[in-house]
Amino acid sequence: MADNDIDTAGRTSGNGKGTTSAARNRAAARRSARASGTSEAAMKKQIAELKREVSRLNRMLSDQAEETAHGWYQSAADRASHLYSNASGRASRAAKQLRSQAHSVSETVQQNPGTISTAVAIGGLFGVLIGLAIARSSQPEPHWFHR
Repeated sequence: MADNDIDTAGRTSGNGKGTTSAARNRAAARRSARASGTSEAAMKKQIAELKREVSRLNRMLSDQAEETAHGWYQSAADRASHLYSNASGRASRAAKQLRSQAHSVSETVQQNPGTISTAVAIGGLFGVLIGLAIARSSQPEPHWFHR
């Protein structure tokens, strides 16, 4: 048992190699902690820079999208305005032509009332006859009609 005490004492307080290696280990751990601390700080700094860059890019994309959308809106508004002005002009010309034709028809009716009334009566008679012919050909005869 005495041998064990001497051996244990020799290892702990012997030639000093045990303490030196422990000190070296502690120093290495401190250097490693400092290095990891500095690398962690550098990584945090890089992450912050990347966040700022992403924010800047997002703002640029937003501005570009806004400009593009404004351009599309302006282009669509210009086209709609152009189409409206063209349609308005066409509608105005069509209304003038319709008015002039209605005026000429009314003059003709006023000058020839008998001719117009006869033409309308003949047209109505033909319409009735055509309607009867179509109705008769499209429906089969009912059974009660044959009895």
